[in-house]
Amino acid sequence: MTGVEVILAALTAGAGAGVTTTANTAVVDAYQGLKELLARRMGHGSATPAVAGDLVPDVDTVPGIHQAEADAWRTRMATELSLSGAAGDTEILTAARHLLALLESQGALPVAYQVDAREAKGVQVGDRNIQNNTFS
Repeated sequence: MTGVEVILAALTAGAGAGVTTTANTAVVDAYQGLKELLARRMGHGSATPAVAGDLVPDVDTVPGIHQAEADAWRTRMATELSLSGAAGDTEILTAARHLLALLESQGALPVAYQVDAREAKGVQVGDRNIQNNTFS
């Protein structure tokens, strides 16, 4: 994933987790920390209306958010992340990856693969795999 994709994934997943009552303190703190870092990098001082208002939750997570709004937000944020240099900022990327790791450890991220491989032969699931099969 590119820096922009990592940050957008962390923001949408963090926003989704933040609206649940089961989000733990570590997730909430990591999400708030990421927003603060982004706000400083993007010139907003702190995560107050300018940035916090732009951190629209993922359309699948929060009722009332329309797909068109979510797509417009992703496009706008991707541009801002690139132009501000946030997508290449090591501290921001580390914070985004940390938030994603916390969410993954709690099972809060969507499952990437759902495979039914009954009676299959030579199956691999995942990204960037290499497999050589010889069947007799």
